[in-house]
Amino acid sequence: MTTINYQGNEDDPLINQISVEGCVVCLIKYGYGSAAGGGKISKSMAMAMSIRSWLMVSAVAILLEVIGLSLFVFAFFPIRPTLSGLSGPESFHPPCEHQNHTLYQELPPSYDRLILMVIDALPAQFLLGRDNQPPPKIFKDAMPFTHSLLANQMALAYHAKAAPPTVTLPRLKAITTGSIGGFLDVLFNFNTQALLDDNIIAQFFRIGWKMVMLGDETWLKLFPGLFTRHDGVTSFFVKDTVQVDHNVSRHLTYELYKNDWNLLILHYLGLDHIGHLGGRNSVMMEPKLQEMDEIIKLIHSSAIQSRESDHRRTLLVVVSDHGMQENGNHGGSSYEETDSLALFVGPGISHVSATYDTINQVDLTPTLALLFGVPIPKNNAGYLIADLFHPVEDHQLLRAMELNSWQLLRLLQAQATDSTCGSLEDSSSSLYFDAAALHASWKSKNVLKSASNEDFKRTVLAYNEFLRTASDQLSRRATDKPIGLLASGVTAMLLSCVMFLGLLLKLGQELYPNVQTHKFQLSEALVGGIMVIIVLCMGSSSLVEEEQYLWHFTTSTFFLVLLCKTIKSTTRNLGRQLYLVAVIIISGRILKGWHQGGVNWTHLPDISKSLEILGNPYIKLLHIISMLLVIGLCLYTLSSLWSRGNIIILIGLSYLCNGLLVLQYVIKHHGNGAGTIGNDAIVAVRLIYGLIITSVTLVVIASPWLMSFQSQDLVLVIKDSLYLSGTTYMFGWCLLQLLLQQPVNAMVISLLLVQIISTICYASRGGSDVKQWVEVAAIYYLGMAGHFSLGNTNTLATIDVARAFTGISSHSTVVSGVIMFVITYASPMLGLLSLVMSIAMKENNTTPNIHEINMGQLLKMILGFPCLVPLGLNSLLLVAYTIILLVMRNHLFIWTVFSPKYIYFF
Repeated sequence: MTTINYQGNEDDPLINQISVEGCVVCLIKYGYGSAAGGGKISKSMAMAMSIRSWLMVSAVAILLEVIGLSLFVFAFFPIRPTLSGLSGPESFHPPCEHQNHTLYQELPPSYDRLILMVIDALPAQFLLGRDNQPPPKIFKDAMPFTHSLLANQMALAYHAKAAPPTVTLPRLKAITTGSIGGFLDVLFNFNTQALLDDNIIAQFFRIGWKMVMLGDETWLKLFPGLFTRHDGVTSFFVKDTVQVDHNVSRHLTYELYKNDWNLLILHYLGLDHIGHLGGRNSVMMEPKLQEMDEIIKLIHSSAIQSRESDHRRTLLVVVSDHGMQENGNHGGSSYEETDSLALFVGPGISHVSATYDTINQVDLTPTLALLFGVPIPKNNAGYLIADLFHPVEDHQLLRAMELNSWQLLRLLQAQATDSTCGSLEDSSSSLYFDAAALHASWKSKNVLKSASNEDFKRTVLAYNEFLRTASDQLSRRATDKPIGLLASGVTAMLLSCVMFLGLLLKLGQELYPNVQTHKFQLSEALVGGIMVIIVLCMGSSSLVEEEQYLWHFTTSTFFLVLLCKTIKSTTRNLGRQLYLVAVIIISGRILKGWHQGGVNWTHLPDISKSLEILGNPYIKLLHIISMLLVIGLCLYTLSSLWSRGNIIILIGLSYLCNGLLVLQYVIKHHGNGAGTIGNDAIVAVRLIYGLIITSVTLVVIASPWLMSFQSQDLVLVIKDSLYLSGTTYMFGWCLLQLLLQQPVNAMVISLLLVQIISTICYASRGGSDVKQWVEVAAIYYLGMAGHFSLGNTNTLATIDVARAFTGISSHSTVVSGVIMFVITYASPMLGLLSLVMSIAMKENNTTPNIHEINMGQLLKMILGFPCLVPLGLNSLLLVAYTIILLVMRNHLFIWTVFSPKYIYFF
């Protein structure tokens, strides 16, 4: 690494952009806030109004963007329209007829009790295999009893396709209401509210069922006051893989021998937590599957076999809310994430097919409602699983299908603004009338004993056709989006973007009047070209999924252009400049190959996969090397200020102390399963948190005062305090990342730091050849490329939930949420924090002389380019993607590809 060569001699006539705290302290010290400095204050009064106006415009632009974004989000992602109230007697007669049918007389319950066992994040592939292939042997051997039930035709199993987002809250809503919730349910997953829509739990409660819930406390939040007994556990403390399930199983034997309940809900979270910690192939996965198999065996022997003799028919339904990716995360729409399980075990249930069919997860709701003789929830979009009704008589199966058809027809009618019972002309309604006619004909023939099996089959097929069509139509139907709100939101964001870019242009002309803004060099034109390329590519679903390739390509192209420009230049530091650009390009190439991100190419080999194959010793070695590199860079950049006194040496020692503590933690605890880390590790992490936050805060606050004691030159003091604050921000952030990120990503953090420092050094000695807005944009682009180098994608599945509990001994939504933000946005935030150091090091000969600068100019230079450039770039991307999202609102992948990316913006 080349010498940073930061110099700020007291004869330097130039001034750079300044931090707010530096301005205030230094101006007070040098008389700007005293009576003696009254003349200086008067001199700046002429600019006071323009400063106030500029700040006002900036505040209005930010407010407009927030308002516009909020309007658009709540208009584009509305809560799906639902029918209020609970289904009652009206559900037992056709729409627009008012005959009173009693369901319990015509369709008696098939079972007396229900045990609903939810194994969180269990992929159906673990039990049923995939593409007609058996499951992997390790998973099959881990659940011998469950496989014996299937082999002996004593159970019925399905791949239950879950709709995205594949997180717990919307999936539980889908299972209990039969409806596909709004996409923003993923945001409410951390703050569950009571479910007000019609649901099967409320229907059971309405007929007097006694219900018991053990497990995920999400059930208690969704259905408060409905459970006779309950023992809830938090679902977000993913380090707990043992106790979280023990809290469920410890009550199980007692509850199985109790006769005072009708519904028992068991929600096991341990398998999901293991997935987050170690992925599908974690060493803890097989023992957890064995544990679940033993629980299924216990329930079968205690509640199903033993109850058959006393005529208490119990149905066991084993489901998973969603699946998981290879790395154990979920939230997106890949097959691995949407492949959930539905397993039915009970008297009269058998499986005769050699393959396992696929159903929709919402089909569980009408199936359970009809099996237990309660009304189907009003907003259900699923249709019954006919195989479960084979033990019933023909007229009962047709009656069940008829009831399901009436419910779906009512929902279609309610969602069609101009439909009435007599004017349903669409294809789905015609299919219903065909099925109803066949049913009526079959009933007439059945009374005369002349109905044939072919008549029955034709009626079943007709009902199935309608049910499937209506269910698909309801599942795909886009909610009505208020165009007025959408247009208002887009307009507000567009106006905000124009204001940001206008302020940026005006500040450039005012602060740097000698720079010709109408003449652009190739590197400057490329900055705008990159934005154009990114915006245009956002309209392609495939390029949104694989956005990392765009950022890597455009960023490397930009620095290759800089390399060519440097080779042709006649600068006195040609060798140094070439070396810096080469370091940036080489580091970028390594970062590009670190993760094969996105969706379609994750199976390809990359550096991180190779390291994981080599094992923990190699990953740990790279982690230690990364730590040493970061510590070395920290002390090296700080060495430019050694001449400012012993206080800089003390600050350097504090940096070294923090770095060594993180290094000690890495050496001692790296390689331990995240779920096995003990209290000593938690205490160590909390100590590191406290020391890093305290040291950064103290240095940033105290740096203006500390530097003012070392020099009488205002410019030098401001630049030194900025340089010290910027260094503190960057390395404090990097130490946090080395502590929080996956160990395999440690080298990514250090290489990002190398890239950013090299960019700052290159631009700092580039004079007017590298304009400040170009430098800021380059750092912004590096931050975006680095975001994907850390393994992030535009799907929610790559959010690292497990690492968000580093240093936490119990669940805290706020603390874990903050840590999750720090981990997810590590690279973009590092780029933004580095701008402070960039401001201090930039030498620009177009900057006015110190004697010509007043308070107004200083504040504009502070809040001008360093803040407005990233704000403008981000605002431009946000507005462009908002318009694209609006245009693509009816696209097939609107909820699976485009919307998850927008959540990251939001």
